[in-house]
Amino acid sequence: MDRRQISSIAHTDHPVAAPLSDGSVRTLLDRARPGTGARLLDLGCGSGTWLMRALAARPDLRADGVDSDAQAVAAARRAAEEAGLADRIAFHAQDAAQFSSPHRYGLVLSIGATHAFGGLLPTLKAADSQLAPGGSVLLGECFWEREPGREILDAGFAADDYDDLAATVDHVSAAGWVPLHGHVSTLQEWDDYEWSWTGSLSRWALDHPEHPDHAQALEAAAAHRAAWLHGYRGTLGFVTLLLRRANRT
Repeated sequence: MDRRQISSIAHTDHPVAAPLSDGSVRTLLDRARPGTGARLLDLGCGSGTWLMRALAARPDLRADGVDSDAQAVAAARRAAEEAGLADRIAFHAQDAAQFSSPHRYGLVLSIGATHAFGGLLPTLKAADSQLAPGGSVLLGECFWEREPGREILDAGFAADDYDDLAATVDHVSAAGWVPLHGHVSTLQEWDDYEWSWTGSLSRWALDHPEHPDHAQALEAAAAHRAAWLHGYRGTLGFVTLLLRRANRT
């Protein structure tokens, strides 16, 4: 069982794949509210949950989703078919950093996928190249709530992986982006996400005792749970920012 398979199972009950409640997702999509007939693009779309929720509420929208995980993209296509949205969403199984399109997008999303571009600012640069005039970006990124201690570094993080919230927003602003809205995930949202992540993977393992990956799944869930509870809980934060270029009209 590789990392992508583990992640797919772990997100079974939390398809947003980020520490955000359903209510927070609705609020963020409502705040982003692209114009009538706009196109949306999700860079690192996973199973396509964000786009399908956006289009379900707005029958005038069209969208593209891009992810390097071919299995996630296949699942997204099936889900779009079942939801009656397949004629309005196209999913692309490829490196999001290499995606190109003849369209320009009123809203570009990238939630928890900055690693695919090499960091926060490269992600914004990639999003900017896809935006229509006046378009916005909805970006989700981690930050340090407080200085990481040894237990977090021992869990595989590096102190320079992220900045604090103020520095994160400062970097975004210095790159020419104007924050229009932001949501900092609460500890409850983080806990719900992590219990769901570890619980879904553990449940799968217990439901498949004869599967050759049974033990590996249990071990992965236990290791993740330990890293969270003994490490980054309350220290690693997550912010979702709605941004617009200062020089765009």
